Amino acid sequence: MNVHLTKEQKIKVLNSVDVYHVMQQILLRENKIRRNQEHFWVVGLNGKNKIQFIELVALGAVNRVNVDPPDVFRMAIYKLASKVIFVHNRPSGSLEISETDQNVTDRLFKVGKLINIEVADHLIITEDDYASFADEGIMDKLKNSGLFEIMGPERKELEQWKIDTEKKRAIKQNKLEIAKKMKAEGLDSEIIKKITGLSDAEIARL
Repeated sequence: MNVHLTKEQKIKVLNSVDVYHVMQQILLRENKIRRNQEHFWVVGLNGKNKIQFIELVALGAVNRVNVDPPDVFRMAIYKLASKVIFVHNRPSGSLEISETDQNVTDRLFKVGKLINIEVADHLIITEDDYASFADEGIMDKLKNSGLFEIMGPERKELEQWKIDTEKKRAIKQNKLEIAKKMKAEGLDSEIIKKITGLSDAEIARL
């Protein structure tokens, strides 16, 4: 689920504090019941380290959340993000970076390496504090871990998945360009919608 961002939240990220301040605001927007569930977000950055998008890719229980690589990287491929930062909250208040946290991040890091999307950091956050894998030196450790190298059938499957996602993005971009031309020529939005299959909101943004 794409998270709505204000103009002020689409900042250039200089450090982990910048990411935490934005994510703290997003977490506190949730009601108390939802804040008692673990969330896993992906923050996408462009080549200038500016936030392009934040997507909630998984919502779990009070002490766990499960994520799959296609869900984690789909929006980053679609939006042509240069790098991503993972964020998940801890309702318990603990900021301990567990071995499980490191293993999950390591695997996703290796998938990102395969599809040329850098995993820059992973933040564990609470309502009033956070821990950063990069600040703790864990991201550097994962780069040289030697674990979770993607090989064989899984590698081919992930490469094909990336190609398929890029094709979908290209098709969508082509539809947007066509709709933009039709709108410039004064065609009615309902006609544009019928021909391109775009939503009212997408057409309105053109």
